[in-house]
Amino acid sequence: MEARFNLFENDVASRFAKRFAGAALVLHDSPLPKSVQELVSLRASQINRCGHCVDMHVKEAAAAGESEVRLHLVAVWRETRVFTEAERAALALAEEGTRLADAHEGVSDETWALVRKHYDDDQTAALVCLVGMINAANRLAVITHQKGGAYEAGMFAAVVAEG
Repeated sequence: MEARFNLFENDVASRFAKRFAGAALVLHDSPLPKSVQELVSLRASQINRCGHCVDMHVKEAAAAGESEVRLHLVAVWRETRVFTEAERAALALAEEGTRLADAHEGVSDETWALVRKHYDDDQTAALVCLVGMINAANRLAVITHQKGGAYEAGMFAAVVAEG
C-alpha cells in the first residue's frame, strides 16, 4: 500500500506540521527523561499500528543508547523485569491514554497515582501532553498510510531545525 497523501507537499498540512513539530519540541526539551519519552511514544505507536512512528521511535531510542532488549520488550512490558517502576507507570499511562475507548474511565486512578508518585508537575505535564501528541501523530500517519522503514535517527531534529 502506497502513501495516500504527502502532508509536507500541501500548504495547509505543511503549516500545521511546522506548528505540531514546534509543540513536540517543547516536550522534547522538557524535564521528562528522553528514554521515557521514546518508550511512551513507541508503545502508543505499537498500539495504534503506526509503522512510521514505530520506526522513528525505535531508531531514535536506539541512537540515544536504549538497549535492544528493552526495545523488543516494550510491547509486553507488563511481563518483563527490564523497566523501572517509573517507566512502568509511564507505559501504563501511555496504554490507558491511547485506549480511551476501551475503558469507561480512561486513565485509572491507580495509574494516575503511580505517575504522580514518580513524576513532578512538569514531567507529568510533559507526559500527558506527549501521550496526546503521539496519538495525534499516529493518526496523521495511519490515515495517510505513511510507511515505516525509511526513517533515520536525527531526521526529526533536522526538520525542526529547518522550521
